[in-house]
Amino acid sequence: MPLNRRKFLGRTAATSAGAALGSAAAAVPAEARGHGRPRRRYAFTVMGTTDLHGNVFNWDYFTDAEFDDTAHNDVGLAKISTLVDQVRKEKGRRNTLLIDAGDTIQGTQLSYYYARVDPITGGDGPVHPMAQAMNAIGYDAAALGNHEFNYGIPVLRKFEEQCEFPLLGANALDAKTLRPAFAPYWMTRLRTPCGRDVKVAVLGLTNPGIAIWDKVNVQGKMTFPGLEEQAAKWVPRLRSMGADVVIVSAHSGTSGTSSYGDQVPYVENAAALVAEKVAGIDAILVGHAHVEIPESRVVNKETGREVVLSEPLKWGQRLTLFDFELEWERGRWQVASVSAKVLNSHTAEEDPRIVGLLGDEHKKVVGYVNQTIGTCSAAMTATEAPYKDVPILDFINHVQSETVKAALAGTEYAALPVLSQASCFSRTAAIPAGEVTIRQVAGLYPFENTLEARVLTGAQLKEYLEFSARYYVQTPAGGDVDPSKLTNADNTPDYNYDAVGGLTYEIDIAKAPGSRIAKLSFGGKPIDEKAQFVLAVNNYRASGGGNFPHVASAKQVWANSEEIRNTIIAWVQAERSIEVSRFASVDWKLTRDGVPVF
Repeated sequence: MPLNRRKFLGRTAATSAGAALGSAAAAVPAEARGHGRPRRRYAFTVMGTTDLHGNVFNWDYFTDAEFDDTAHNDVGLAKISTLVDQVRKEKGRRNTLLIDAGDTIQGTQLSYYYARVDPITGGDGPVHPMAQAMNAIGYDAAALGNHEFNYGIPVLRKFEEQCEFPLLGANALDAKTLRPAFAPYWMTRLRTPCGRDVKVAVLGLTNPGIAIWDKVNVQGKMTFPGLEEQAAKWVPRLRSMGADVVIVSAHSGTSGTSSYGDQVPYVENAAALVAEKVAGIDAILVGHAHVEIPESRVVNKETGREVVLSEPLKWGQRLTLFDFELEWERGRWQVASVSAKVLNSHTAEEDPRIVGLLGDEHKKVVGYVNQTIGTCSAAMTATEAPYKDVPILDFINHVQSETVKAALAGTEYAALPVLSQASCFSRTAAIPAGEVTIRQVAGLYPFENTLEARVLTGAQLKEYLEFSARYYVQTPAGGDVDPSKLTNADNTPDYNYDAVGGLTYEIDIAKAPGSRIAKLSFGGKPIDEKAQFVLAVNNYRASGGGNFPHVASAKQVWANSEEIRNTIIAWVQAERSIEVSRFASVDWKLTRDGVPVF
């Protein structure tokens, strides 16, 4: 995969005679003195976003309303654009850069529509809304996120082609040549009023977990070594090329942990480790973890210098500002100080320029997701799904089980019982009684997961369920239970808790993790540990996502390239009616010392 030299080498920051050279934020010679001479100083700002996940507008396509959450955050690039314009006006356009840390083209029905329904890869395909918005706002560079690979490499390559800025991935390598498949870095010069340009380099790093999570799309095509290793290779090169400032845009959190255990020998959330172990980095824009870190400082072990890290909240809810102060010393620019903070997009109005640019695309997608595709006999909601066996998860498991049974008919595995796993991806997901639309069904499954079938034994299934049950906080018997404090033990996300349909069992949350599953039965009898079962499972879990035991190494007997979301939509379109009584049953429950919690 040849590199695009225009994107690889970057471009010189735009300058003009009309630039705000004398603005309040622009650099001017300082009055501080050293050896009787004024020191030359320069200040500039790097703005950053991450995990935009297809959000252009402050809109929730699953609820068909403006986005809102309990903290009353707002989302979207239209709001970010307003904040960016404010910063550029304050600092001077020539004294700012704008970068992103990945996960751009997946997450909303807007981004899905232009990847699957009216794909950008078509002969005369449209320009992706995220490319249009980011081009209009004037991004300088963006790191690759793991979700960039969800739709396959051809969609990603087309998106890259449509972007007027480079997509960076120093540790996204061609599997055959082991050379960068995307531009590793972007470099530019900022013109200062002191007569000496500042050379700024941005190194892009993505997540090694792509090898697991999108195995079907990348295996044999690309490989993803560790962030630390590749940063240690590239940062010295950038310094030797004359970079005065080195910024890393890393789609990797700061915790030092990995959701995939030791399946990949590289850390998933390695940003702080990169800061600590790789000399020569001034700041890191952090992504992937979906947390807000206005400013964090990590001391590099080799140099003793502080590296400043910042992670703006997902979906365009925050904009990071890295403020750099430089001094001219010993014939070159030296970083005197770096600080970081975040701006809240809730304080900004949507930029009418972005709204006007993509208004037609937005209307088209709103019309698409509001198509009626069937009816439902009773209302279903995911509000209690994290701690109760509710019909809405039974529905997902029912469709998945039926799909796998049909696929295995006539094969040597047709006689095996088919079970299914489902997670509560969204606690706000709901399907009403009466007419049902695409958006309501799609809201059950916001991820682009596909369906597989793996063979597990009864004993393996019990260990699988024990692992899943770590999700609950250990709660002694007696007294009331607060559901809001019961789940997400050890920061386990909702999507890493599985309910398995087709079995009956109890989860005793009074017991320690690893010994919670009781009365595990199949067909009304205790499960046979040696018996074989087919598990309908999403590709994320089957590839090792969440590090659940056995499933990644289990025999695969079927796989499908269709997103589970579309499989469920197609099922409703074919059946025309969701008859809840066909699949709703209470097959698992939480207990404390054998006594039901709810």
